[in-house]
Amino acid sequence: MSLKIRLSRGGAKKRPFYSIVIADSRSPRDGRFIEKIGTYNPMLPKEHETRITIDQDRAKHWLSVGALPTDRVALFFGNAGLVEKRQWTETPNQSQPKAKAQERLKASEAAAAAAAPAPAPAEVEAEPEVAVEAEAAVEAEAPAEEAASAEA
Repeated sequence: MSLKIRLSRGGAKKRPFYSIVIADSRSPRDGRFIEKIGTYNPMLPKEHETRITIDQDRAKHWLSVGALPTDRVALFFGNAGLVEKRQWTETPNQSQPKAKAQERLKASEAAAAAAAPAPAPAEVEAEPEVAVEAEAAVEAEAPAEEAASAEA
């Protein structure tokens, strides 16, 4: 039996009220549950102390037994310090872009890399020394070539 810690909706139409319950993952959202461990009232302001109530001892017990919290309940538990907070780069249930969109993204990144800004000042200072050395090497080779062409 796979256990979930999830929200069970109650309240009136357009006035939601949720119970945080332990339920079998196969049971319906508002159906049978094993234990009620807290409440969530989204109608209250975020700063209100009774917006979310959790029996932390029971929550720790069910987490130790192997019950898995849903995304929203995991967020509540993270704010309460029961589990570590999840860090998402995008919304939790958002799917990845399709292949064409990924190709377009890579192409735009490559174009941005090609149009990179001028080299850093440290690199600019090193270039004149290399240029002076290259010019000296060219001048050293030039008289030998002119002498060879004059002999022929």
